[in-house]
Amino acid sequence: MTKTPEFLPIRELGRLLRKKEVSPVELAKFFLDRLEAEGPKYNALVTVTRERALKEAREAEAEISQGRYKGALHGIPYGVKDLIATAGNIPTTWGAVPFKNQVLDYDATIVKKLSNAGAILIGKLAMIELAGGMGYAYPQASASGPAITPWGNKDSWTGGSSSGSGAAVAAGLVPFAIGSETWGSILMPAHNCGISGLRPTYGRVSRYGAMPLSWTLDKLGPMCLTADDCGLVLNEIAGRDPCDHTTSKSSFAYDDQDPSDRTFKFALLKDMVANGEEAVKANFGESLKILEQIGTIEEVEFPDLPYEAATRTILNAESASIFEDFFDSGQFHELSGDSSKFGAYSRLAVPATDYLRALRIRDRICDVANNLLGSYDAIIGTPRNQVATPINQPIRVSSITGLARDILGSVGNIAGLPSVAVPNGFGDRGLPTGIQFMGNAYEENSVLAAARAYQNITDWHNQHPSD
Repeated sequence: MTKTPEFLPIRELGRLLRKKEVSPVELAKFFLDRLEAEGPKYNALVTVTRERALKEAREAEAEISQGRYKGALHGIPYGVKDLIATAGNIPTTWGAVPFKNQVLDYDATIVKKLSNAGAILIGKLAMIELAGGMGYAYPQASASGPAITPWGNKDSWTGGSSSGSGAAVAAGLVPFAIGSETWGSILMPAHNCGISGLRPTYGRVSRYGAMPLSWTLDKLGPMCLTADDCGLVLNEIAGRDPCDHTTSKSSFAYDDQDPSDRTFKFALLKDMVANGEEAVKANFGESLKILEQIGTIEEVEFPDLPYEAATRTILNAESASIFEDFFDSGQFHELSGDSSKFGAYSRLAVPATDYLRALRIRDRICDVANNLLGSYDAIIGTPRNQVATPINQPIRVSSITGLARDILGSVGNIAGLPSVAVPNGFGDRGLPTGIQFMGNAYEENSVLAAARAYQNITDWHNQHPSD
């Protein structure tokens, strides 16, 4: 190889593997060593799966050498957020001390699909305990400690709850990772870590074998160096799963045609970054100028509905039901975050009438989103209106994420809409910022095309931490 592979996109790594300029075993060992050595520095690592990885790498090497090439992910190492089940003597800790020794005897569907595609699992990655299911006020709410973004002075948080996945991709410890999002847990770490993250449509990717937090909000998706990488991974993990009745029958095939000649129609939510940090606003303004080179932008407004309150009510009520036995056991007192220890009580206090009211409001929100987004390729916004917060400070939030109202995040998650976040510059303390492209249900190809077109004429995704 003419250069080391830590920041090469999936297509380039695949080209090197096909041309036999590097072998799957060599590539796996490189990333295993890197993840093992550097992962703890960012509190990004829970478990290195070396034995399993080398076995899968040897199998991939034999297949590729015999000309049995499976596709874009064949021989590519990856990591998963540690709420995803993995067979063998590999812990699945859910990021929480009470589950530090939990070993499951099966692979989640998403792991099976990636294995069938020839990808190589090299590690389980850190997360906020129970994916933030108890609520949390500090980044320390994790059995692995506060995950650190590799940018700036290395004293700021990656964002949660897919915290280790964000740090590992940004630091070049894995070519890609799998995260989960209930509300912001893929897009926020992507923003804070200067990487690309895709939240697929609800039901696009099976959640069988993943710890549930909210039955009607949870989604699994890829966190990568580029939007194109996200599309390549989604192509392999999407699809109907009989083990998960919420998965959609709608098929997905990644459209990777060059979007350079395409003219996009974008919607812009009025006052999107009005209350954001100055650098975030400035970077978003520059992004709008760039997007005007590839399409049109129209300002839109959502009707006045309690988007965030409805989403929060559904999340709290469903998580209370899911973790009811955990509450009753008293084990939540062993959690790392002080606020997490008391979050159970607020969730148990959600009245059934509030939950039912939130479900009725959800129907209205879905109609609003469908009617608006049907006219556009994507609605654009920021994943977060501030850069990453210092790890020793409280998480500054007014709802779930950001300094201002997180309307796009709440609408996107309560309606189950796809969105991809990509880097768009740097702000305070040398920390990255991002832009998101959110589309209508099952329109991942549209939002990925828009993000790829943006990345074709910008260079932020090619910039990486100095060390």
